[in-house]
Amino acid sequence: MEQRDFGRTRHVSTVAIFGAAALWEVTQEEADAAMDLVVAAGVNHVDVAPQYGLAEERLGSWMAREGRRDRFFLGCKTMERTKAGAGAELRRSLVALRTDRVDLYQLHAVNSLEELDEVTGEAGALDAMLEARDRGLTRFIGITGHGVQAPAVFLQAIERFDFDSVLFPLNFVQMANPDYRRDAEELIRVCRERDVGTMVIKSITRGPWGDQPETHTTWYRPFTEPADIQRAIDFVLSHDVTGICTAGDTRLLLLVLEACERFAPMEAHAREALIAEASEHEPLFA
Repeated sequence: MEQRDFGRTRHVSTVAIFGAAALWEVTQEEADAAMDLVVAAGVNHVDVAPQYGLAEERLGSWMAREGRRDRFFLGCKTMERTKAGAGAELRRSLVALRTDRVDLYQLHAVNSLEELDEVTGEAGALDAMLEARDRGLTRFIGITGHGVQAPAVFLQAIERFDFDSVLFPLNFVQMANPDYRRDAEELIRVCRERDVGTMVIKSITRGPWGDQPETHTTWYRPFTEPADIQRAIDFVLSHDVTGICTAGDTRLLLLVLEACERFAPMEAHAREALIAEASEHEPLFA
C-alpha cells in the first residue's frame, strides 16, 4: 500500500488510516479480527476517540499484547473544550488504550468559529494539549471537524496555532458544492505549504441516511459496491492529502483497505466527470 508523509511529524503513513470508530459496538473477538485485517494490509496509523463507543477499550486490549502498540502511529481526540476537561479525558483515554502516550492528540469536532474560539481561548482545551506535549503524553497536536464549514474553520485555525495535522471530510458528492470545494482545495494547498498532515474522513459517503434504515454503523449512507468504493477512494487520494480514515463499520473495512491497495491516480478530467455525477446523490452537508 502506498505511503505518504504525514506532514512535519516525519511519520510516513499508509494511505489507509484505520478509523477505530469501526470498533464502536463490536466484541473483542470481532475487534481482534478487524485488527488482523489492518495489520495484514500493512496499515501503520490508527485514529480513535473516546466518543467511539467501545473503540478505545477494544483497541487497548488488542494493543496490550507484546509489541503491538509500537506498530502504529496512534492518534486520539477530545471533545472537551476546557483545559481541565481535555486533560482529564486524555488521562482516561491513556488508561483505556493501555498506553503511556499517544502520538497525536486532536481537538475533536471543532465545527464552527465559535468552537474554535472556545478551544483556543484562555484555559481552553488547546492549553491541555500543550501541557500534554510538554509532559511527553503526546508528540503532536491536531484538529478535526465535520460539516460544511470545516475547511473554512481550519484555515482560520492554522493561522491561530501551528497545528501538526487536520482531519476533515472530502468526497466527490460534497465537492460539487462550489464553496466547499474552494475552501477544501485552499486548505489542502495551505497545509502542503506549511507541512501539515491531512487526513480525510467520509470519503465513501453516498449521502445522509434520511428516512432510510441505517444498515451500517456509519454516520452517513456509504457506498457499498466495490467499484463505487474504488472510484470514491481514487477520487480522494488523487488530492494532495496524507490518507483516508477507513469507514466506521467493520463490514466495510476489507473493501476500503482493498481499494486503498489498488489506488490508481485519477486524472483531473475524470475527477471533474465524477463531480458532475454528484447530482445523483444528496450531499451529507447541505
